[in-house]
Amino acid sequence: MRLLLAGCEYAGTTTVAHAIDDWMAENMGTRFSLIHEHWKIPHTSGHPDNTTTEEQEWLLQATPKFKEMHQRHSLYYHAQVGTFSSSDGMVVGGHIDDAAYGPLYFGYGQKGYNFDRELVMHQVEKTILYFTNDTVIVHITADTGVIKQRMKDDPHENGIIKSDDVDKMKERFEELVAWSLLGRKIKIDNSGALVDTMAQFVSKIEPHMTDTDRSRILAHRVLSGG
Repeated sequence: MRLLLAGCEYAGTTTVAHAIDDWMAENMGTRFSLIHEHWKIPHTSGHPDNTTTEEQEWLLQATPKFKEMHQRHSLYYHAQVGTFSSSDGMVVGGHIDDAAYGPLYFGYGQKGYNFDRELVMHQVEKTILYFTNDTVIVHITADTGVIKQRMKDDPHENGIIKSDDVDKMKERFEELVAWSLLGRKIKIDNSGALVDTMAQFVSKIEPHMTDTDRSRILAHRVLSGG
């Protein structure tokens, strides 16, 4: 199973990613080797670990040129190594996050400039499609009021979006998901309880499962006596 989760910050992409990983363990008997989430500057995870507060401050002070280069190189790397070329891969945000946040908040990737992020998006996706056409974009969304409440209740350290930008960013993610060359796409509303979100995921992902996914589910049921 190869998934790319995309959606406005606070829509719940990280939460849903880990819930999908748990669902995969419960139903297939395996997990994603790593959930790749490295595209919300200044946060990284798993390479080799999360950025510290001091490291985040350093990254935020970097120039737009350096931020652009760092993100682009990371995108090219993840499009080729393991994430999409192996049987399972999970990316949160990826090139869609980068195309949404870079031009608005970090000073790079605007239309008509070097490394226009809409063009980079398609470059990355052509590389992904060289390895597989099975990748599913899982577009996570939530009501604007819910997102704004989450921002108040549990603000992220060095969060990206501003409250006044929520509707704009939701629209931008809609545009970028539609712009994507990756043809398999589902949309999930994460405004309510996580159990309801996962019920949507299970229903909508079913037509996009690979033969390997289906075989593992059947084998796990037999082995677990289900």
